[in-house]
Amino acid sequence: MGGSFTKGLRDGLPIALGYVSVSFAFGMMAVQGGLSIWQAVLISLTNVTSAGQFAGLNLMLAGAPLLEMGLTQLVINIRYALMSLSLSQKLDGTMTLPHRMLFAFCNTDEVFAVASGQPQRVGRRYLYGLTALPYLGWALGTLLGAAAGTLLPEGIRTALGVAIYGMFLAIIIPPARKLASVRAVVACAVGLSCAMRYLPLLREVSSGFAIILCAVAASALGAWFFPVKEVEEE
Repeated sequence: MGGSFTKGLRDGLPIALGYVSVSFAFGMMAVQGGLSIWQAVLISLTNVTSAGQFAGLNLMLAGAPLLEMGLTQLVINIRYALMSLSLSQKLDGTMTLPHRMLFAFCNTDEVFAVASGQPQRVGRRYLYGLTALPYLGWALGTLLGAAAGTLLPEGIRTALGVAIYGMFLAIIIPPARKLASVRAVVACAVGLSCAMRYLPLLREVSSGFAIILCAVAASALGAWFFPVKEVEEE
């Protein structure tokens, strides 16, 4: 019961390899924006959230107020609270409150998916093994990307910076191909984002609040027009 630390390491290795490539792009963008290598690494050591870090980096570089940054992170990362509540039903008795708090720090989308997919209840040994390599991979990728950002030619840096957009497309495209509801929500978010960028009055809204408005509005419209029926949940 609970799983071993070694099994957690094995299950976390593929996640870690994926995190290296994504955080590489973050590290590179951070130093291009004016942060030092160690400032970029410190952000990844204290925040393990891809979309949240990229959005937060843009707000930091734009000099956004703390309230705007806090609200933006709340909207982007609120899903982690929901995932933690769901996963709590699979935790065994070894996951006392202090261990739950430590694990919550690195309960990312991929970690949640792997832990939830285990046939038995999971314990602290397995979960610490599962999060160890992804955490190190996220920090290592940031370090490598930040260092490369100071050494590579500008053309190569620009090309590598496209990697983050590829990651988001990889998240969106598979479910969008299967579900019309996902396509509709994505189209709505894209339309609202373009409106925030180009329309005379809306483009005056800061980037942080634009993210909040687009995310909340697209999600609300998706829930209104495409409610999940009880039969589908079963």
